[in-house]
Amino acid sequence: MSNLSDLPTAVKQVANALRLGGWTCFWSQLALGVISGFMFLFAVFILPDQMNEGGAGGSLFFPICGLVVLGFSIFLSFRYTRLARQLRSPTDSSRPTRADTTQQVKRTLITNLVGITLTLLGAEAIGGILLGESLVMGASMFNSTELEKFTPDIIILLGNTHIILAHFIGIVVGLFLLDRVYK
Repeated sequence: MSNLSDLPTAVKQVANALRLGGWTCFWSQLALGVISGFMFLFAVFILPDQMNEGGAGGSLFFPICGLVVLGFSIFLSFRYTRLARQLRSPTDSSRPTRADTTQQVKRTLITNLVGITLTLLGAEAIGGILLGESLVMGASMFNSTELEKFTPDIIILLGNTHIILAHFIGIVVGLFLLDRVYK
């Protein structure tokens, strides 16, 4: 086989799905990860006084872990595009097998499941902190000077939600790719 048009149709379809899924996952996860990273940095470094009052420092551990796992997932998503390029190789011997392709997709799926689990634990922690603070504050919650205590917590919660969405996109793309590999 010396030419791309000589590739089997199934191989072309899997390569196209890997390329599309890889780039979609890579760019969406990268954008959401960068936004979340900036939100965490803003909450920690720009609003540190308010953060100490709110008690959100302890709830940053799991979202940061989820963000680190997201970074690894972004790398694995980029590898989908390299895998697609290898599948388009004109020689059979340099193409990855179906088992290799499936293993790569499963590895990325597991990474995203670990990441979404860590990030959900962080969401539960920050949600509990927000609930506790709102119950303690009671009627003064609508006082604008008291509301600024919630600002870092809300920023962390929003950043956390972005990470959850990014891992969810990775899971959806991974399931789509598994479907395409076994079609």
